[in-house]
Amino acid sequence: MYTRQLMSILTGLMCMMSGCVSADLVLRNGKIATVDDRYGEVEAIAVRGDRILAVGTNAEIGRYVDSQTKVIDLAGRRAIPGFIEGHGHFTSLGSSMLNLDLRNVRNWDEVISLVKKAVDQAQPGEWILGRGWHQEKWNKPPPGAVEGFPTHAMLSAISPDNPVCLTHASGHACFFNAKAMALASVDENTKDPQGGEILHDNAGQPIGVFRETAANLVQRVYAAQTAKDVKSRRAHLRRIVELADKECLSKGVTSFQDAGSSLATIDGLKELVEEGAIGTRLWVMIRDSNEALAANLNRYKMIGVGNNHLTVRAIKRSIDGALGSRGAWLLEPYSDLPSSSGLNTATVESVTETARLAINHDFQLCVHAIGDRANREVLDIYQQTFASNPTRRGLRWRIEHAQHVHRDDIPRFAKLGVIASMQGVHCTSDAPYVEDRLGRQRAEEGAYVWKKFMESGAVVTNGTDTPVEDVSPIASYYASVSRRSKDGSVFYPNQRMSRLEALKSYTINCAYGAFEEKDKGSLTPGKLADIVILSNDILTCPEAQIPDITIDYTIVGGKILYQTP
Repeated sequence: MYTRQLMSILTGLMCMMSGCVSADLVLRNGKIATVDDRYGEVEAIAVRGDRILAVGTNAEIGRYVDSQTKVIDLAGRRAIPGFIEGHGHFTSLGSSMLNLDLRNVRNWDEVISLVKKAVDQAQPGEWILGRGWHQEKWNKPPPGAVEGFPTHAMLSAISPDNPVCLTHASGHACFFNAKAMALASVDENTKDPQGGEILHDNAGQPIGVFRETAANLVQRVYAAQTAKDVKSRRAHLRRIVELADKECLSKGVTSFQDAGSSLATIDGLKELVEEGAIGTRLWVMIRDSNEALAANLNRYKMIGVGNNHLTVRAIKRSIDGALGSRGAWLLEPYSDLPSSSGLNTATVESVTETARLAINHDFQLCVHAIGDRANREVLDIYQQTFASNPTRRGLRWRIEHAQHVHRDDIPRFAKLGVIASMQGVHCTSDAPYVEDRLGRQRAEEGAYVWKKFMESGAVVTNGTDTPVEDVSPIASYYASVSRRSKDGSVFYPNQRMSRLEALKSYTINCAYGAFEEKDKGSLTPGKLADIVILSNDILTCPEAQIPDITIDYTIVGGKILYQTP
């Protein structure tokens, strides 16, 4: 408090000496969490241009108000730094809003019903796309299930002339009907590709579920059949970006860390950003082949393009799949499927080469790793790369998800300076089946253990992995502090974050995880004026009220880009 008062006095003295500048925007009469220990909680904040001018008491900030200043009376409401989505898929979020939303279906029958409605409205041969189903969250098993997954018979019967692709909630498996599999010439003789698996019934026939890289066998047919010309591709990108941008801003997301876009998509995003067509600030990981990376990294590094709306300085790889689809790569077999330890979706040699490219071109490396074997392999790759480049320090390489880590590997994150890029909502969303997959001991020791990471000194960031989950930070924040599932059960409560820890994981920690802490993540004078005003106090309200909090205002660069209707 003493430090804040001293800084306010100095600000006032400077104001008197130089003639006080006026603010374009002032928020006052509020509870403003600066997430900066030097300032703590303040009553008011002044913005000039796209930057924070000052924070302090109502009286201190009143100096910056003149007839041209827009003033918002918070009337006691809580304001916080804009939420930073620490790991999501921006264009996939937009695309998912154009397809069937299967996140809330209660069983396979409801999936069939939704697909039938879409088929009835479609032309013969038109692809039917959907996303979000999860067999472990249904209220009853599908008939003739294989490993808990449905078979394609019912789906194929209601869609004989339309290929259907239904992506698993995790994004790491797809369900195809008979028409789609026939177009791809997939049958009982089709071999599993490296890093993928086609599920079969007892008669050896494919049931329609394709794990990990196996989905590409059919998806490439869809891509070829629906290929667009340049003009149409740009129009489609603009449309899905508009949808994603609007959704993010309505949920209080001012910055979005995109977990993997191709070079071509980045070209399109850059055009839109330079037009001023995207309100959300994007920090994008490149996801492309090692060959494409080697040829293009030098010219694709971008920092703060479009008035700090696009930064590209990271690479994304995936080394395994997801726990829900049993694609996570484990050190020991699945408790509920002893014949499998998951899937290694990219070879260690390939990811090691990506690490070499990243460190040689000064890019961060962000590798998707969910299972304990996957996390250990990635940590080994990072450790070897760092040891081979001893003069390179403070690289802030990341492991995306870090969902299940062996107890011996938890301290390695802090020791190596590796960021645990986690998603709080995955814990409570996955909780119903985690112990089935891993057994109690493995689940307790290393599943979604963000508190253990923090206590060991590692930086933990937060997000939603949207469209796997709703992009709402409120839901993931609630999961982080409560670890409470929909049924009311609490998943290993000793790993809960405090309210402030959870807020930091969604603001300053995410900024740090992207080398952006000098511009984002706290309401500090000089930083970008990215601010969210909430309907209830996320730091002090009863825990049960957190899920009902809504966004009253989303402010990006001092401009109100969303206001509750």
